[in-house]
Amino acid sequence: MKIIVTDEVTDEGLALLQADPRITLDVRLGLSREALHACIGAYDAIITRSGTTVDRALLDAATNLKIVARAGVGIDNVDVEAASERGVIVVNAPFGNTNSAAEHTLALLLSACRHVPAAHASLKSGAWKRAPFTGVELKGKTAGVIGLGKVGGRVATRLKAFECDVLGCDPYIAAKRATDLGVRLTDLDELCRTCDILTVHTPLNEETRGLLGPAQFALMKPGVILLNVARGGILDEAALLAGLESGRVALAAVDVWSEEPPSSDLLRRLIAQDRLVVTPHLGANTQEAQVNVAVDVSREILNWLDRLPLENAVNLPRFDPAVLDQMRPYFKLMAVLAEFGLQLLKGGLDRITFAYNGAIAHHDCSPLTVAGLTALLDRATDQPVNMVNAGLVAERMGLVVEERKSSQGGAFSNLVTLTLEGGGQTRVLSGTLFEGSPRIVRLRDYAMDFAPEPHMLLLSYLDRPGMIGRIGTVLGRHDINIAFMNLGRREKKGEAMVILSVDSPVPTEVLVELQQATEADFLQALHLPSA
Repeated sequence: MKIIVTDEVTDEGLALLQADPRITLDVRLGLSREALHACIGAYDAIITRSGTTVDRALLDAATNLKIVARAGVGIDNVDVEAASERGVIVVNAPFGNTNSAAEHTLALLLSACRHVPAAHASLKSGAWKRAPFTGVELKGKTAGVIGLGKVGGRVATRLKAFECDVLGCDPYIAAKRATDLGVRLTDLDELCRTCDILTVHTPLNEETRGLLGPAQFALMKPGVILLNVARGGILDEAALLAGLESGRVALAAVDVWSEEPPSSDLLRRLIAQDRLVVTPHLGANTQEAQVNVAVDVSREILNWLDRLPLENAVNLPRFDPAVLDQMRPYFKLMAVLAEFGLQLLKGGLDRITFAYNGAIAHHDCSPLTVAGLTALLDRATDQPVNMVNAGLVAERMGLVVEERKSSQGGAFSNLVTLTLEGGGQTRVLSGTLFEGSPRIVRLRDYAMDFAPEPHMLLLSYLDRPGMIGRIGTVLGRHDINIAFMNLGRREKKGEAMVILSVDSPVPTEVLVELQQATEADFLQALHLPSA
């Protein structure tokens, strides 16, 4: 696997990748847009920070790209939609720099309230002035936190430690989360009307761009203190400049900008304001955070190589982390069912149904459904399919994909059933886990019980004495060893279905001989790499 690193990433984080013999790592910093577009086609993955724009044009040139790894929280420099269309996984590091960003927020807030930058510059110049730098305390102030996610939640906790009354605004969190933080939830307008301090901690998207604009500034209390240590563009910079010039905004601190580095006249005027404390996007710039985010994305790339679930992929369905370990073995079961089922169906697919019965039905099974769909379509189409684009590919193929869940598992505590329909045929197979390993327990309407193996042979024939012997004789004559056999039937001398595990593939000429010996109405050699 070839990986290109286009922005500064710590050596400690990259060491995980450099130690893996499967990986070739190229660190190429400062590439022009043209140079990056010219070379990106040779790479399977790209590791970036905020300095590289991974847009549709770059993705068009990245003909072999599998993963975009953003060593940080924000992904506004990555066109996730375009990546998803191409089946490119986008991963980030949502936890690595949360503490760093939260601490920087408090550092800026305290610096603004106590005029630290101006007092520092004054004393450095040789002056001894105290009165101009009289500050304000946090104790007793009402602070509003917009966005109570990973960073916002930490900021709220720290504000409470300074004895602030903390309000929060976040339509996407549960009331219990706010209660646990000791924060009273309210709406944005009330936050603007009542708070002495306002700090934003949301992602930048169409919903949050300009979230604090002229209308919100008009509601704010005179003398409000504002902070943006999230993403440039959430806090309207023209409105902030007007607020500082009018005096409605007493103090402000900004770490992030709509244009980085700032060069417009508006931003130059804003940065020059005396009552504004500024830093050049340093929220994630601690030694610990830089190591953490680099290690996190490196581990995600290794997980992909090892075919393990990705925990921080922004365009993949994901499990609740609390049940991820418990559900992980089902990915292998789903891959086996998909490989098995597709080889039983003669003709194209029209409809795919995933059914989950028993305790598993109480969980979100959509990642398993997408994993199964990926395994099916990757073998049924000539385009690369993965969990990112499987749904899009199925939709474009006109496939009907259905998911069913029931807490009734019958004889099994957990049961996964795959039904494939197409060309007038229907194939049904069910599986479960025995001690963590996949088992097939149903084929069509036959109860079976066998562990899938890489090479298998499935026959359906009219049951009569000597049939098993005939099968063994033909295979033995061709030096094909039978590892085990499982027989399913509904009645004596009726239709029987037998599945055999064999130590080597069964050639076509042997299948012809088996057909003649058994008069089988269905005969299929199976190859199950996932087993």
